[in-house]
Amino acid sequence: MKTETNTNPPGSVALASRREPSVEDYVAGVRAGDRALLARAITLVESTAPRHREQAEAVLEALLPEAGGAIRVGLTGSPGVGKSSLIEVLGQHLVGLGHRVAVLAIDPSSSVSGGSLLGDKTRMSSLSTHPAAFIRPSPTAGTLGGVARRTRETLLLCEAGGYDVVLVETVGVGQSEALAAEMVDTLCLLLLAGAGDGLQGIKRGVLELADVLAITKADGDNEQPALQAAAVYRSALQLFRPRDENWRPPIQTLSAHTGLGIAELWAQILAHRAAREAAGNFESHRRNQRLGWLWTLVEEGLHEALVDDPRIATLLRRCKGEVEAGQVTPGLAARRLLHQVLGSSAASREDS
Repeated sequence: MKTETNTNPPGSVALASRREPSVEDYVAGVRAGDRALLARAITLVESTAPRHREQAEAVLEALLPEAGGAIRVGLTGSPGVGKSSLIEVLGQHLVGLGHRVAVLAIDPSSSVSGGSLLGDKTRMSSLSTHPAAFIRPSPTAGTLGGVARRTRETLLLCEAGGYDVVLVETVGVGQSEALAAEMVDTLCLLLLAGAGDGLQGIKRGVLELADVLAITKADGDNEQPALQAAAVYRSALQLFRPRDENWRPPIQTLSAHTGLGIAELWAQILAHRAAREAAGNFESHRRNQRLGWLWTLVEEGLHEALVDDPRIATLLRRCKGEVEAGQVTPGLAARRLLHQVLGSSAASREDS
């Protein structure tokens, strides 16, 4: 069953026909908690069609005042560590506490079709049918690091739709941790006892980014190895300079199978937020994330201008050929292209 198509709550906005929703339809539907229109709004922001981008930006601008109030949590770790199983149990715990939970499950994409491979919703069967939960699997579509290109915008839409906890599950391929840390309040790193450095060769960099660490699958014969692994990581963290002087990342064991440590994990997430608020740096952290997002979009826009602008297509082909042949350095070619892009933009403004 698709979470997005569950029965809408009272006050939802139903379209009289199957016409494409207007900006007003999207805004009213998301505000009213209409899950079907929320799902369609997410599809809209994920679209790369120029007309959809304009409409998506108008929807986001109108809903921005309603966004920003959720607790944003990133959950990351190597494939097989049990992210989806943990989210299923954690999500059920949260809705039991009265929260409305949105899960943005970022699936790796097929390089052939572009479709998602993991199908995380099938691993969250109970949570996906709960009326207070909304699960949205999104393919990475080749985005570096395993975070879908429009995850930040999707997060804002979910907040505007009344979800007060947003869980972002990443693919867990190394760079995803850094990208996830730029959009959430707390980054939880899930680790597996005895997995070895070959599987988790991202340890040092990730340990410096993580706000909360948890050793998963701490049940049965794996309970003692998990406790030992937690002790090893606890010792290792003593050697690192804390990213936040007001917070030292806790390490715990948990089991999605038995429920061990789930309530404690949520308590640590809340404690991390409280520590940031007490130190007065929670809002500055959010502001820095928004500025980082701005520059990411500027870089995307420059790349699109390079690829799509017919006025620089000839120069682009020549620069690529010269770089491939080793005739010019990539730095010089980049400066030529940027000069052409910025010069063309300036000329366009003067003409208008």
